Amino acid sequence: MKPAGKIALPALMTDAATARLFAALGAAGIAARFVGGCVRNAVFDRPIQDLDLAVDKPPETVMRALEAARIKAVPTGLKHGTVTAIADDQPFELTTLRRDVETDGRRAIVAFTDDWLADASRRDFTFNALYADPDGTLYDPFDGRADLAAGRVRFIGDADTRIAEDRLRVLRFFRFQAWYGRPPIDGAGYQACARNAATLRGLSGERVRKELLRTLEADGAPDAFDAMREAGVLDHWLPEYAGSARLRSLMAREDMADGLRRLAAVLPADANAVAIGKRLKLSTQESLRLEVILAHEPVVDIAGGARAWRAGIYRLGNGLYTDRLLLSDAPGDWRAALAMARRWTAPPLPVSGGDALRLGLKPGPQVGRLIDAVERWWIEGDFAADRAACLAELERLVRAA
Repeated sequence: MKPAGKIALPALMTDAATARLFAALGAAGIAARFVGGCVRNAVFDRPIQDLDLAVDKPPETVMRALEAARIKAVPTGLKHGTVTAIADDQPFELTTLRRDVETDGRRAIVAFTDDWLADASRRDFTFNALYADPDGTLYDPFDGRADLAAGRVRFIGDADTRIAEDRLRVLRFFRFQAWYGRPPIDGAGYQACARNAATLRGLSGERVRKELLRTLEADGAPDAFDAMREAGVLDHWLPEYAGSARLRSLMAREDMADGLRRLAAVLPADANAVAIGKRLKLSTQESLRLEVILAHEPVVDIAGGARAWRAGIYRLGNGLYTDRLLLSDAPGDWRAALAMARRWTAPPLPVSGGDALRLGLKPGPQVGRLIDAVERWWIEGDFAADRAACLAELERLVRAA
């Protein structure tokens, strides 16, 4: 590959740990370049999270070079050529240049190579085939930099062929459109995704979940999801999709993206959260959260003011109350309610079942009913009653029982 100019690398790609790693590889005769997301985001001036490198020698050779330089080497995926190097507590993922030998739409059998263009050609989109030397020299074999500047998500080569190699690329097309794309969407890529939409049934729920939630976290999520519906991409995995209107309203309110909350925003009020959670392999915690967000009760009373807000926060907890509040279209000062949800911590109920037993009640359902009654009284009083007052109310209810 020929150089295609230079870019300014952010500090994470030029710090001491990075220099140490490149020095260790170079001393062993291993050519290495940054690749993929870190280069794409450096070009696009977006934050960099992961540092991926492509290297031109087999993983075993890379392991020996790292160990000789006293850099921790973890064989995270030797079969696919991947080694994780940890230099000065900074992880780097190093993958040997590869070419596909066989693909089945889910996984590939690869062979290692020292051909940089062959490695670039097997990648999905043009701006994911960007490479950079540690001095910022850029390699751009498929004009990915121009596509990135134009907001164009474009497959490398024939889109149908790329999708046949890995069906997940249909979902990745729309994810990258949501994060980096601008209208109009690339016609050839979109049509290929539409033609191959039915093949997504064979993917695992875990892989689909990851892609959908990451897409929802992007600023372009509403347009991307509308395009996915039109292309039939959601027909199997999210047939409940109810459009982007509620999502757009949510995004106008929130100050931080949350994929699961945004998932709730694109679902109808009667969506079956349990079924969706099983289909998308959500964790138990995620499934329960989705179920609470979509539940009709308790109603979030925004118009009721601070007293109602505190009652809602107590019943739901700060996080779930925030979810329900941001998705609510009820009237009232939702901004003030949100501020309270972020600063107010609900106190614990001052009495318990043990207090009822000490007043002479026998264990049984009546204990729970009386404690619930005290709790309702305490909430209605805006949590002002202390333990002594709550004990007096409990004693009154026990006598009346």
